[in-house]
Amino acid sequence: MTKKPAEQPEFTDAALSVRKLRHIDVCLTQAVEYTHVTTGFERYRLRYNALTQTNLAAVDLTTEFLGATLRAPILVGAMTGGAELSGLINRNLAGAAQQLGVAMMLGSQRIMLDDEVATASFEVRDIAPDVLLIGNIGLAQLSESIVPYLAKALGRVGADAVAVHTNPLQEAVQPDGDTDFSGSVPRLRAFAETFGYPVLLKEVGHGIGAVAAAQLRDCRIAAVDVAGAGGTSWARVEQLVRYGEVRYPALAEWGVPTAQALLECRATLPGMPLVASGGIRTGMDAAKALALGADAVSISRPLLPAAIQSAGAVTDWVGRFIEELTICLHCCGAGDLATLKASGLDSL
Repeated sequence: MTKKPAEQPEFTDAALSVRKLRHIDVCLTQAVEYTHVTTGFERYRLRYNALTQTNLAAVDLTTEFLGATLRAPILVGAMTGGAELSGLINRNLAGAAQQLGVAMMLGSQRIMLDDEVATASFEVRDIAPDVLLIGNIGLAQLSESIVPYLAKALGRVGADAVAVHTNPLQEAVQPDGDTDFSGSVPRLRAFAETFGYPVLLKEVGHGIGAVAAAQLRDCRIAAVDVAGAGGTSWARVEQLVRYGEVRYPALAEWGVPTAQALLECRATLPGMPLVASGGIRTGMDAAKALALGADAVSISRPLLPAAIQSAGAVTDWVGRFIEELTICLHCCGAGDLATLKASGLDSL
């Protein structure tokens, strides 16, 4: 076992593993999505073109993201790690990502920093050698002392990049959460400038809007995942894990809707590669997000039931998603993603 970095919070490996399993259980068995806040994509309509000049079989979803070529603009989103079930989930997700030529983001690797046994639940390179694989660490845990441990963790799983997730609302609701985010932006800036991997900043489902995006203008990150409100509410999940009920319903409904977050980030950071996540459930959702300025979309919780079954079940789910996205481009008259972005949307 490696020595724990001095600035790491006092969580036992067992406690982290149990909490990960509770997250999985709650996400599988209880209502964890926003009930009032929506993604905002329902306010837009793709421009249907009855005289499309495209061939459905020739529609090209290929895109470049973080230096890799993806066959479709999709990331299998961060989900879990640290427990035996987590390892099964990650391997099934990775197998599907390899089969479909899309990217994958691992769950938080925090547990790997002081528990070498937990590494096994994140190891997927043997079945996904060609996948763009993105590691993961929390912004609240990011410090100078953690950097060498993080680099080792990323190296052990063969990651190509790292996501830094910022989640102040989730941490505030979580028992013994990391609630001191003071100085986190300067730490992120220094980290992104010196770390040897591309850095993607993401929320966990409460959104990165204009106020937060403005603080990233001089930060040398490689991409932003807006991770907006409208899908899974982690303020709801953590309350269900902690109390067995939602004691603070207003907190569970708080966040920047995904479409709004995407538009605000695109306006504030015009040249930044953007991922849209948070309530992306269909190929139509993805097409709207891409037309609004996203470079890729990410899907997490909807894949969880399939990921417990098999890689084939995940492949089938994502394959249907890609099929719908392809049909959307075809019937917009867009033969590729660049044309889709140029075609625009109608506001309702």
